[in-house]
Amino acid sequence: MSFNRYILIYRESDAGVDKNENLFDAFMKELGEKDPSNSVQVVDAVMNGKADPDSTLVKIIPDNIYFKCKDPVDAIKIVDDFIIKNNPVKKLEAAANNIQYRIVLRNCGVIDPENINEYIAREGYSALEKVLFDMTPDEVIAEIKKSGLRGRGGAGFPTGNKWAFTQQAVGDVKYVVCNADEGDPGAYMDRSTLEGDPNSIIEAMAIAGYAVGASKGYIYIRAEYPLAIKRLEIAISQATEMGLMGKNIMGSDFSFEIEIRYGAGAFVCGEETALLASLQGERGMPKPRPPFPAVKGLWGKPTVINNVETLANIPVIIIKGSDWFNRIGTEKSKGTKVFAVTGKVKNSGLVEVPMGTTLRDIIFTVSGGIGNNRKFKAVQTGGPSGGVIPEKFLDTPIDYENLVALGSMMGSGGMIVMDEDDCMVDVNKFYLQFSVDESCGKCAPCRLGGRQLLTYLQDIAKGNGDLKDIDKMKRIGNAMQKASLCGLGQTTSNPIQSALKYFYDEYEEHIVHKKCRAGKCLELLTYTINPEKCSRCGICKRVCPASAISGDRESGFAIDNAVCIKCGECYNRCKFDAIDRG
Repeated sequence: MSFNRYILIYRESDAGVDKNENLFDAFMKELGEKDPSNSVQVVDAVMNGKADPDSTLVKIIPDNIYFKCKDPVDAIKIVDDFIIKNNPVKKLEAAANNIQYRIVLRNCGVIDPENINEYIAREGYSALEKVLFDMTPDEVIAEIKKSGLRGRGGAGFPTGNKWAFTQQAVGDVKYVVCNADEGDPGAYMDRSTLEGDPNSIIEAMAIAGYAVGASKGYIYIRAEYPLAIKRLEIAISQATEMGLMGKNIMGSDFSFEIEIRYGAGAFVCGEETALLASLQGERGMPKPRPPFPAVKGLWGKPTVINNVETLANIPVIIIKGSDWFNRIGTEKSKGTKVFAVTGKVKNSGLVEVPMGTTLRDIIFTVSGGIGNNRKFKAVQTGGPSGGVIPEKFLDTPIDYENLVALGSMMGSGGMIVMDEDDCMVDVNKFYLQFSVDESCGKCAPCRLGGRQLLTYLQDIAKGNGDLKDIDKMKRIGNAMQKASLCGLGQTTSNPIQSALKYFYDEYEEHIVHKKCRAGKCLELLTYTINPEKCSRCGICKRVCPASAISGDRESGFAIDNAVCIKCGECYNRCKFDAIDRG
């Protein structure tokens, strides 16, 4: 059956359906009375992120309007006024989500990802049919070039150009590889796309195969994504049974098969040559380029590699046309971008917005701003390879060039928001530890440089740093950028470089004054009890695990910092703000 509209009732991914049962029933009952033609379908959908505890998010498709419903009465009003009479219901609209525009996530939460028929009902495999019977490989590549689509894995290389290189490369066998090895801390864009819409990736890979002359594709995915793997397997099996994958697809002369290969979760395998090495059963380590994988890749054959988000755009571009896609975004960065917004925002989750949307809109409009009445401090984009962006640049339109100009990068789409309680030295130390742990160790600049940078940060966090260390870190970082073999080593120092640019005073405070204003560097903290605020309740003494607090209710209490382990229990439990931390 064909529906004119869909009503999506969102719940948290880990919440049961019961939470929305009354609302679901109210919509169904009202539609049964007011929509006898049965033109509207109600869908129990899953949202990425935390739900509002006071209301339920409801989306109307294809209108792309969101409402917040608190009870069944709101559902009745939406059906009567908006669905039936086409009148706005401003009082219930959730305007915060209106700036989102779903292309990559168009089917996520809307369809059953384990039922290929629901994907087909939303124009699924229409793009593959179009290219097989109405377009030549050259025309397909020309359309992707014209769209302006750039790789969403981080580098932003033009997708059409990459396909053209592989198509033009000499080789009797060619491959298409989907990079689903998502490794940035806090990033889960690819995982969610594969879990919610696996057929879009399968269709896109087949289109790429037709365009470049490949008959075999591989999806390289980390084994930590069992649900995504399961749904990919189901999608491939169903597509093959229906003649949409395998030999002579749709009765054409084109054949294409897809195989899933598992990765062990190595961050470095996000780099193309390391990924190919791992896919071939070798240790995942990068190789010098050229030759590039487009010319000499998997088993020495021409190979086109795209990440999940890049591929998810392909079917839509083919169906709606490059001119349509080209109108979305900025002059040099077309389309939308999916971000995994985490950290100190009220509503964490996946956000898909047109390129050119500002950081302020993403953080404060869509994600609800900073929680606990704290003040925004910075946002880290690009994961461990990116950098921190301070408040004064919140109104910068997001695209590849603007983020690089600020000392950060787009990366795969991780966006971690920090507030005033976060310490830049501590944040840099976290990312450096991650990069050091994930380094393959093949080249000395990355292997030795990353470890040395981490040592300097650890010393600064303990109060043992020197101002000369800052110059040393800059020099090491510059050397790593120029001499490291792959992107991991080349970008390892980015978080430090950007923090020194925008938050130098915090580094100076740690080194010169031995203070951590955010209270995250434990070795620099000193806890004291303010006798004027102290009520002498004694709870601080009772909760201290190190017995560092002496005294009684008559004489008062004091902290012995020689014994104190800096755990902060007294500070957290005091109801009178009598514990000073500095």
